Amino acid sequence: MFTLDRVVPWGRSFDEYRRMFGLPDKDLALRIIGCGDGPASFNAEATRRGYQVVSCDPIYQFDNTQIEERIAATYEHVLEQTRRNAHDFVWGNGIRTVKELGAVRMAAMRTFLADYDAGKRAGRYVDAALPALPFEDGAFDLALCSHFPFLYSTQLGEAFHRAALHEMCRIATEVRVFPLLALESHRSPFVETCAADLVGFGREVAIERVPYAFQRGGNEMMRVRCRSAS
Repeated sequence: MFTLDRVVPWGRSFDEYRRMFGLPDKDLALRIIGCGDGPASFNAEATRRGYQVVSCDPIYQFDNTQIEERIAATYEHVLEQTRRNAHDFVWGNGIRTVKELGAVRMAAMRTFLADYDAGKRAGRYVDAALPALPFEDGAFDLALCSHFPFLYSTQLGEAFHRAALHEMCRIATEVRVFPLLALESHRSPFVETCAADLVGFGREVAIERVPYAFQRGGNEMMRVRCRSAS
């Protein structure tokens, strides 16, 4: 069983974000906030394409060298966990082996590191952590959260998940969270309870299939349209 006792730095690419969140060009043109982006290359690659993305994560309190050291300290551990649990993953679409997975993830993280200093000076990388973010109400059109809520269900608990989702709704018109599986590759027990909680506050919640899956069965995201709570 895949287990981690804490959140680890693990970066995904622009193309993966597009597929994980079902992002057409018109959505990429919105004001986007990536919550818990870590060392993903989405911000760097989106900026290069002319889009406006802000990323927030507590790892951005550290400098470039410190983040690189944290990546190096966890990289082999994550790959070994994947190797032991290879049957829980979908191999293909450019990632056929654990070795290829490591290469793809490291390429994304190197792209992030190359962009990090300039992006931090420009205000694109903000040191902040859910469930309390330093942004104005409605500051963004779209909040994306990849591999954080639901994935770390055991480590974070239901109260955190509810607060994090409400906080993203506070700052964005729409929220998308992927995946809905916990690390152990079963659906998080908080998906239904959080959805019901959001609906109770006047939000519109949908579970949608997306054209991406790496965890077996992990091809769904939660989409929340964030109307004002009544």
